[in-house]
Amino acid sequence: MIRLHAVVEGQTEETFVRDVLGPEFGAQNVFVDVHRITTGRKGARVFRGGMSGYTLLKIDLALWMKQDQNPDAWFTTMIDLYGLPDDFPGYGESVGRNDPIGRVEYLEERLRQDISHRRFIPYIQLHEFEALLFSDPSKFESVFPGAPAVIQELVAIRNAFPTPEHIDDRPDLAPSKRILQLLPDYRKPVAGPLITQLIGLSALRRECLHFNQWIGKIEKAVSK
Repeated sequence: MIRLHAVVEGQTEETFVRDVLGPEFGAQNVFVDVHRITTGRKGARVFRGGMSGYTLLKIDLALWMKQDQNPDAWFTTMIDLYGLPDDFPGYGESVGRNDPIGRVEYLEERLRQDISHRRFIPYIQLHEFEALLFSDPSKFESVFPGAPAVIQELVAIRNAFPTPEHIDDRPDLAPSKRILQLLPDYRKPVAGPLITQLIGLSALRRECLHFNQWIGKIEKAVSK
């Protein structure tokens, strides 16, 4: 069986890859294995989640690639552009790029070159996980019932941008910050993956073109 190993930034991405992408790829006979970035070890305990520096991600990927050298094993990432550490490959050169998609593609290519593994498919989320939720803001109603005015405000935010992936990454205007301003009870690890399940992978791919390219690259790779 083909295996897809994913190193992700946090608990929300881990749940999303496991519960949303996992079943979709499982239907294609691809087993998806995912874990958060390893941030430390103490005895038998392993601490995971977050990325304070690029080295943590690189070491984690290198270790997994060494552990599974089978030609049927593929590797990928799901990390946010928002808050990316400044020691990330190509980060300094990318800062001046105004086109967010061009910027993230440049960073992914620099990551691919630095990891230098032929079965590695890098992915950086524009600008953070919550952008995916703006693929269909109406689905917030199922998790936060009785707030139609808030849902309409979320819809208005989405409609102000070409795609959900273009929603601003400034600290006060990132997708998650916009959601929290309207829905203070929003809890990313629980509500985030649930809302994406309600939206469905087809809609996520249709609305988020860079995300769709990532899924397409994986599908093409594992079908060879």
